[in-house]
Amino acid sequence: MANLKAPTARTFKYLTLIIGAFCALAPLVVVLFASFKSSQEYMGTGPLTPPQDWFNFDNYRTAFVKGNMLTGFKNTAIIMAVSLIGNILIGTMIAYVLQRFTFKARGMIMVAFLFAALIPSVTTQVILFKIVHALGLFNSMGSAIILYLGTDIIGIYIFIQFMENISTQLDESAMLDGASYFTIFAKIIFPLLAPAIVTLLIIRGIGIYNDFYIPFLYMPDPDLRTISTSLFAFKGPFGSHWETICAAVMLIIIPTVIAFLALQKYIYNGFTQGAVK
Repeated sequence: MANLKAPTARTFKYLTLIIGAFCALAPLVVVLFASFKSSQEYMGTGPLTPPQDWFNFDNYRTAFVKGNMLTGFKNTAIIMAVSLIGNILIGTMIAYVLQRFTFKARGMIMVAFLFAALIPSVTTQVILFKIVHALGLFNSMGSAIILYLGTDIIGIYIFIQFMENISTQLDESAMLDGASYFTIFAKIIFPLLAPAIVTLLIIRGIGIYNDFYIPFLYMPDPDLRTISTSLFAFKGPFGSHWETICAAVMLIIIPTVIAFLALQKYIYNGFTQGAVK
């Protein structure tokens, strides 16, 4: 019986993995195939039928030029760069203070971050909109940037877990040499947090890259469209041209795939090392 159970369990395991991989990749394959098809070929073939011409980039040219994708990429890059830099600096400094210093309000601050994370975001949108409008940031990149700058408890927790693996003897040695707390943070702690920083950059960056709600609500100006709102704009002039919409989707997916493939080892290491504690 034991000899029969092992092959059965192994077969079931691989069958489950194959089904899961198919469910995850099938939509991407359908979109990829459709992006290379003409309108007639798209209507006359099945979704999983490969295109006849893999070098037909007409849909990509139409999506990029008429969809004004370049503006979307530019705006998204600016918002991501400023937001991620600010988010990482704020998050690492908060984690440094909470992990390296002992004070009475330390526990209350952690609870406040956790409590804020538990509040449904939809319940705060009215007051957030009023605050952004009062600051004069509505219909500008500043509105998205200031909202993305908020550091969540997950990022702080990952930084704290990494920081616990950094010996306090490094801090003490630097203080004996006359280094200030800021110098210790900037020259010792921050460089050693590189794996955690890359992990948060990828996670937070993909979240900002894919976000639709904030750009759509706070930046209605067509010149301020991001990648997600640029794709949403295709519903009008290209509402029935699904092959063009699929090409636009592929243009948006390509940068995230390249970033993930290039930095995947940092993501895995970041999660693994951060979970050891």
